[in-house]
Amino acid sequence: QVQLVASGGGSVQAGGSATLSCTHSLETYEDHCMAWFRQVTGKEREGVAGIYIPTGATYYLASVKGRFTISGNNAKNTVDLQMTSLKPEDSAMYYCATGPIWACERVARDGIVPTFRSWSQGTQVTVSS
Repeated sequence: QVQLVASGGGSVQAGGSATLSCTHSLETYEDHCMAWFRQVTGKEREGVAGIYIPTGATYYLASVKGRFTISGNNAKNTVDLQMTSLKPEDSAMYYCATGPIWACERVARDGIVPTFRSWSQGTQVTVSS
């Protein structure tokens, strides 16, 4: 079972930036899509960004493209989500997860959440206007 620990959440003003980190226990990225999801209370969890680190391929939810960047840091064993130009609608509980490689390009599609089997605890991001 993959161990994932999310960190870096907090409160930020609209227009500001924040970086989330997902520390993981993976020994290799070969068989895994790494992804970030978010969930607002009462709403479905949605995929925000996914990365297949061996190729560097990244995938994003349309509403965050150009503002968020997902990347892997091999030295720290983390997958990071850099968030800029934050908006109040980005406020949510954020989770990192691992899933099958094929799920990466579908990370922002409805119904993809169950294919990701290992999850971190959530880290809250609150953006105030």
